Amino acid sequence: MLLGWLGCGWLLAGPAGARPGPLAADTLFLQAVNDGPWNHYFAYCLDACAQPNSGAEAAALWAAGQFRGVPPGRVFQVGYTQDRLWLRATVVNTLPQRTRFVWSLYTFVDSATLFVQPGGRGVPRLVAATSGRVVAAQRGFPARANCLPFWLEAQAQAVVYLRVDNHTGALYLPTDLTTAEDYLAYESGFFMTKNWVWLLGVYLSSALFNLLLYAFLRDRIHLWYGAYVFFITWFLLMEDGLDAWLLPPWAYGLGWRLGQYSVLLLALACGLRIMGLFVRLRQGWPRLYRFSVGLSVGAVACAGAYALLFGPVLARAPSGLVWLNGAREVLLWALLAAGTGVLGVVWARGRPPQRRLAALYGLTYSCFFLGSINFLLNRSGLTNIHVADPNGLAWGLALELLALSALLTGRFRHTLRQNAELRVRQLRERAVAGQRLIGAQEEERAALARELHDALAPGLTALHLAWQGRLVRQALALAPPLLAEAHAQTEALLRQLRHDVRTLSHVLLPIPADELLPLPQALALLVETLALTDDGPRVTARCDPGADGLPAPLAQAAYRIVAELLHNALRHAQASYVHVGVRCLHTGLCITVADDGRGFDPHGPAPHRGGLGLRGVQARASYLRGRVLISSQPGQGTVVTVELPVF
Repeated sequence: MLLGWLGCGWLLAGPAGARPGPLAADTLFLQAVNDGPWNHYFAYCLDACAQPNSGAEAAALWAAGQFRGVPPGRVFQVGYTQDRLWLRATVVNTLPQRTRFVWSLYTFVDSATLFVQPGGRGVPRLVAATSGRVVAAQRGFPARANCLPFWLEAQAQAVVYLRVDNHTGALYLPTDLTTAEDYLAYESGFFMTKNWVWLLGVYLSSALFNLLLYAFLRDRIHLWYGAYVFFITWFLLMEDGLDAWLLPPWAYGLGWRLGQYSVLLLALACGLRIMGLFVRLRQGWPRLYRFSVGLSVGAVACAGAYALLFGPVLARAPSGLVWLNGAREVLLWALLAAGTGVLGVVWARGRPPQRRLAALYGLTYSCFFLGSINFLLNRSGLTNIHVADPNGLAWGLALELLALSALLTGRFRHTLRQNAELRVRQLRERAVAGQRLIGAQEEERAALARELHDALAPGLTALHLAWQGRLVRQALALAPPLLAEAHAQTEALLRQLRHDVRTLSHVLLPIPADELLPLPQALALLVETLALTDDGPRVTARCDPGADGLPAPLAQAAYRIVAELLHNALRHAQASYVHVGVRCLHTGLCITVADDGRGFDPHGPAPHRGGLGLRGVQARASYLRGRVLISSQPGQGTVVTVELPVF
């Protein structure tokens, strides 16, 4: 009050032409730099949107005593309403020159209009208008906030009326009234003074970190996390008007087509999905999981419906927005309550692993939850608590993202460990299955070898001996020459058939486990057995002495591969010489079987690029994580190289 009287006396002592009338106790004396709080200087009134939007209407409301004092608090707010808001202030320019002042609104509004009544007399005249639906560069006063500039002469007094229309939700109006120079100086340091540099850095780095985790794991929780950070950051940019600075017109328009609280709704829906995946809700609580998914889908549907219906409903009947905004607010609170309820149920009734996950996530969720509760209560007009700049929700989100990134890093390490254990288990199961398969094959080969050796071979031998017996020779002595030639061909065919059956029985016969010889000795015995006949190719073998110490499974596999390749060479190559080489390398075993036979085209049609035996070798090598290389051309022999890694 003393300052008011001192100001009045100083003004009355000024030039006669600039003397104002009597000044009210709540007069705002404008200086070069002006800071709030503004509650003491402002009065407000709510008026139906159907009433005229004019200075005369504002003056009539004041004359009728409809204005009342602004409640105490850091930010002016009136909660959920669809009415038009009028703000009134008596101002005096205390500066010695004509000055431009700016009344700024640091939040989105559908439209705002400023009326000035010089000296507090006459009809207030329109001096500025703005709308939050256009980007900063297209506004009359291009700035992040919605700004309404006006001029005052030196030492002049005026009454200013600010009219605000906002149909998108709660009427929450951070505002400022100062010189244009003071406002621009404040805006130039806004990113630093309001900590947005650090907050946006935390948001961006957290999102990129989880995209990297998704690239490694392909876990959908990291995609939901990225969507969550995207929507909540978009919401916070809209909250402080930064979207008008940073976003292109189409993205800015899309955001306000959805509505600020619809973007928050989408963020909460993503957050609920993250929570469900983190605490493994689907595995332990399928009904609760379906409820959370349904709630998230409902949030997305509500946001889409709001974007589609807002414009038509506003144009047809603005009062109809009450139920549209109300449904959205109910869903906002329902999503916050659902997140808390899910964590409470899992922690109270879940198994120990789920309870531990719920407790860890609960500590993280509480940061964002408390910030959101404070934010929504402030917007609803129930509280006016502001503990941090830019707001508690922004800092709550930053703390949540830091904690959640740590939790997801732990989840990432746990998943890697589980994947490694799973791979080891799969390899062990594969090895056991492979050993069983090879054992079954060996048993089948043994049975077939016994049948060939014990049943077919004696019969062929008896037939051959009978064909060479005394009666056959006597009959041939009296037979024509053509019959003797047919006898010779048949005897040669029987001899070859006996040789093939004998060779095949030795190739198929496995070495018993208790009689398993070292690989060099086993190969030497195999070559000696196959070289008993005089009409077959000459077979030689060379095996590194280091092959004595090979693991039994690898030695047996190498023996079987050599036996298969030798059998192929003896039956099909028509070779005069076959050589077997086995070398021990630092990476594994190298087996080479080379012949000087007729060769074939390994890249030709299927019937001409190798038979069943060669395909069996390739399958066995593939199972052992080895490879088979074939070098052959028709008429130039064949070289088959098999490389097997050490187990």
